[in-house]
Amino acid sequence: MNRTRRLRKTENIRRLVRENKLTIDDLIYPLFIEEGTNIEAEIVSMPGIKRYSLDTISKELDEVVALDIPAVLLFGIPSKKDDTGSETWNDEGIMQQAIRFIKKNYPSLYVITDVCFCEYTSHGHCGIIHDKDVDNDATLVNISKQVISHAKAGVDMVAPSGMMDGMIETIREALDNTGFSNLPIMSYAVKYSSAFYGPFRDAADSAPTFGDRRTYQMDPSNRDEGLREATFDDQEGADILMVKPALAYLDIIRDLKNNFDRPIACYNVSGEYAMIKAAAEKGWIDGERVMMESLLSMKRAGADIIITYFAKEVARLLKK
Repeated sequence: MNRTRRLRKTENIRRLVRENKLTIDDLIYPLFIEEGTNIEAEIVSMPGIKRYSLDTISKELDEVVALDIPAVLLFGIPSKKDDTGSETWNDEGIMQQAIRFIKKNYPSLYVITDVCFCEYTSHGHCGIIHDKDVDNDATLVNISKQVISHAKAGVDMVAPSGMMDGMIETIREALDNTGFSNLPIMSYAVKYSSAFYGPFRDAADSAPTFGDRRTYQMDPSNRDEGLREATFDDQEGADILMVKPALAYLDIIRDLKNNFDRPIACYNVSGEYAMIKAAAEKGWIDGERVMMESLLSMKRAGADIIITYFAKEVARLLKK
């Protein structure tokens, strides 16, 4: 009789035959940085996650470095917004200030910036609005301005998230033509129009003032379309391909892993984080075990990189 239980008998044998392992090296920690002073604001729908101003963020960054988390993903929250999101390419904007601050004071940290407009536009959409929808090609012009400004500030990688057609080609050309040919791009290649983003909109003040984002983010019903989207970004020069959200889209992560010879990232989004936190607070689940099991499922599906609000908690557990 085949007895597969032989290799489950003790913890040591389970360790020896374990197929997938989660490590601190897999993690990217998102940070919300708000323009202003003396800001350290708890995000109610994301327990343990805060918005910081640059004068209060050092304690958080000290902890990230001490835990040996290799990278942070920055989201900027400006003090003023307009129809075009022009603060995104202001060389003295909050994102640009944050890049310079972190690279000067925490040179070991790898700094990635979210490249989008929803936190910066008065209407909350991811680009320029024409006829009550985002104008794809007009938005690409402003994406070029944004990434060049981030590059000049010293960012290590840019991560465009707006799901504009042609955005990777536009960004690659803009960077190459301005002396930043070595700056990598992590594309939000397969980003679904998901209900799991709810708490993030509280965190980043990015909820649309009208309509929704279904004309440019993907339909959750579609799987094959994800491969098409990733193929375009791969051909246009993306260095890393991302799936967002993660937990409800493990099949898409596996599709990308099976079809592309590039690192695959996934974003363990705010709603996934908030559900575990809320259920654990109620005592309905073991929060730590569910956290680790969820993140391990993303590794098992094929993710090389996991962007997660759990990064600090995971790092503490792994260091024990």
